[in-house]
Amino acid sequence: MYKKILLASDGSENSLRAAREAVYIALLEQEAEVTVLYVIDHKEAESEEIHKNIPVEVELARKKKVQPIIDLLEKEQIFYKLELIYGIPSKVISEYANEGNIDLLVMGKRGLNPMQEMVLGSVSRSVLNKVDAPALVVK
Repeated sequence: MYKKILLASDGSENSLRAAREAVYIALLEQEAEVTVLYVIDHKEAESEEIHKNIPVEVELARKKKVQPIIDLLEKEQIFYKLELIYGIPSKVISEYANEGNIDLLVMGKRGLNPMQEMVLGSVSRSVLNKVDAPALVVK
């Protein structure tokens, strides 16, 4: 079924819901592996410039955002790896999914209304338009 699952995460409550679905799917396949992809966008990177003299603290803060997801994967004894990549989230997620030979992409949706989505853009919609693999967007 789905052996290589890519879980795009930003540490939000929506991405935690997506993680629960990814875990459910991974438990159906004995050899499943989940890659947790956390994209550090330019806004986040700019705010980290303040702390550039303390790279260990910055790295710990990033990992803390996805720790509930890691805890969930470990609790269920699912093999996983964590990827932290700088870039534009929709672009990085799409490229990673298309180049990574994944079986399924799982990601959360922020729940923007149509006007917010038009102004701010939707990462999930952009990714869905670019990714080749099957995808599950969790609300």
